[in-house]
Amino acid sequence: MRIDVTEVVTAEDQEELLTGLREYNSQFIDISDWHSLGVYARDESGKMRGGLIGKRKGDWLCIDFLWVCKTTRGTGLGSQIIRDAEARAKEWGCSHMLVDTASFQALPFYQKCGFTLKLSLDDFPYAGMQRHYLSKEI
Repeated sequence: MRIDVTEVVTAEDQEELLTGLREYNSQFIDISDWHSLGVYARDESGKMRGGLIGKRKGDWLCIDFLWVCKTTRGTGLGSQIIRDAEARAKEWGCSHMLVDTASFQALPFYQKCGFTLKLSLDDFPYAGMQRHYLSKEI
């Protein structure tokens, strides 16, 4: 057996590893109903002003990315994007949502949207910062 340690992860290596992981996980989890979700807000010219990318994983909608441009922050656009994502998650039969955020990002925003802080990791990714994990029942 040879073990390679590398800083270069190729697409082929990643796919080979994920294939093995999916094969093992399929004994316990049915991923046939997992879906991606995109919610995008665009201005009249078609330029994106905010959006969300997430994935349905079983009964959960997991938010991977949420962004609102500087000029539209504070207008309620982010909250509307969350509500639209939540509505789609409910249509899919989801009962929970999950998101993580860094201390310099949007913890109060997610709490305002009804998410509950579940876990904080100190000094992540650097000393003095935190990573927060929040969930919401829908």
